[in-house]
Amino acid sequence: MRQFGKSHLLWDEKRVIEAEVHISLHNFLRSQAGFPSWPHHLTMARLVARALRLGRSALIQVGAVCGYQGRYRTSFIASALMWPGPVIIVAPETVQQRLLKIEIPRLQQWLSANKPIRTGDTWPGSDFQGLLLTSPEAWLKAQLASTNQFPPNIPTIIDGVDDLEDWVRDQLTHNIQSHDWDQLMLACPHHVEVIREARVQLTHELFQHPENPYECYLISQPEREILQGLFLALDKKDSLPVVWKIFWQQFQNLEDNSSYPALFWSTINRRQGLFSLHYAPIELDKILFPIWQRQPVVLVGSALEPDTEAPLFRQRLGLDDVTCLKFSADSQGDAIQLYVPYKLPLPNTPEFQAAFIHKVRTLVCLSATAPGMTVVLVGDVPLKARVGAILASEFGSRVQVEKTCLDENGILVTGWEYWRSHQGVLPAPRLLIIATLPLPSLENPLVAGRVAHYKRSHQDWFRLYLLPTALNELQRAIAPVRENQGIVALLDSRVVNRSYGSQILTALSPLARLNYLDPSLFSAPDQENSA
Repeated sequence: MRQFGKSHLLWDEKRVIEAEVHISLHNFLRSQAGFPSWPHHLTMARLVARALRLGRSALIQVGAVCGYQGRYRTSFIASALMWPGPVIIVAPETVQQRLLKIEIPRLQQWLSANKPIRTGDTWPGSDFQGLLLTSPEAWLKAQLASTNQFPPNIPTIIDGVDDLEDWVRDQLTHNIQSHDWDQLMLACPHHVEVIREARVQLTHELFQHPENPYECYLISQPEREILQGLFLALDKKDSLPVVWKIFWQQFQNLEDNSSYPALFWSTINRRQGLFSLHYAPIELDKILFPIWQRQPVVLVGSALEPDTEAPLFRQRLGLDDVTCLKFSADSQGDAIQLYVPYKLPLPNTPEFQAAFIHKVRTLVCLSATAPGMTVVLVGDVPLKARVGAILASEFGSRVQVEKTCLDENGILVTGWEYWRSHQGVLPAPRLLIIATLPLPSLENPLVAGRVAHYKRSHQDWFRLYLLPTALNELQRAIAPVRENQGIVALLDSRVVNRSYGSQILTALSPLARLNYLDPSLFSAPDQENSA
């Protein structure tokens, strides 16, 4: 009878969790003078609480600016702390540290919540009813291997799912490094010469590839034949190292035209004369679908798709029946000033580089007297180095290429990946100059391999892959500029000359279009300009 009463009380607590979270968070926010404002705290907290109560998964897009600033985390932490059962939060280490040092203590004190808080790569124990913080790597590794490190049916909040596909592919990528060949020869002493010969042949074939900025290459047919010959020559009685067993299994699946299409490529170090082999699946939906069935999940991202339902993201990740919510941006406070010239040469023409460098110099000179940092985003590796050298020759030590030690009015020349990784530790730029749209380059063999798969499947590879990737990257890149309503110069004329340009401009909204350049634009940051 006493057990029944306890269960009934727990059920009653869960039934009113949305109302309790709303009231408590509302009072907390009102009590915090100077707390970063966000109009959607209560709505998000109620949705997370509802997902916990119903055990129904949800997908929430908080917006690029809020995602960059992390203000939304107060909402799901409040719901997780007030929920009477256990909760897992999956987040990168830097986010975990902020939650542990700032968000959780602040809310715990106000809510008088005594919920146990733990961090780690495994579940603390069957009787644990607290909050566990773990990394995406640990959680995904356990889920993909179907281990018991995290029991099923425990509500899980995954923060930062803009990077979820990359996290999953990192976990599913199998690698053969230089030292693995040595291990294979030790495990198969009767076949040392065969292994050594195959390695020499592979080295010769791989280093015949022309150099590219990515130093990676899809495995060619002659290279496949060398590996297939090595596999056939090895005695099946030999006890192969685990990494080779996994590799051979995946390699055979690829050779047998498995229903799980994959990328098989090499990376080479020309200076050291070394190479590595890699394998990763292309499609993730069938692999991830069973994971989402094991427990309710709340996935939180910044700007996954323009559509609230995020159909392409959900399709790629195998997310079926989830509640979707997308918060709109502040049309006033988050607006940027966007300059898109009409007459610049297209990026794939010989005239583009000179025209782009001239425009960059003009922009930097016009903004020379304005306070704040300037960022020049260049995806093309050789062009990035050239721009850095030209600007440094004119503006001296103000210019740095992919470094965080900048002057107050420094000029940072950077690629997309570096900017995404470091924008959180750098001041918000007053001027952001973008060379080209961040469409994945078909010159990258891994991109070309994925595009080839879409083509074989008769799917629209641009709409399903290249454009969504570019939109997400672009919105995240400009998020810091919105803090001070800065200027974004997008020097890719495809925005005005291609049919998909309207989708780019819609994704960048709210904005004010600039059709001209003038020093007054940089001296009056609050001035509004419209087309």
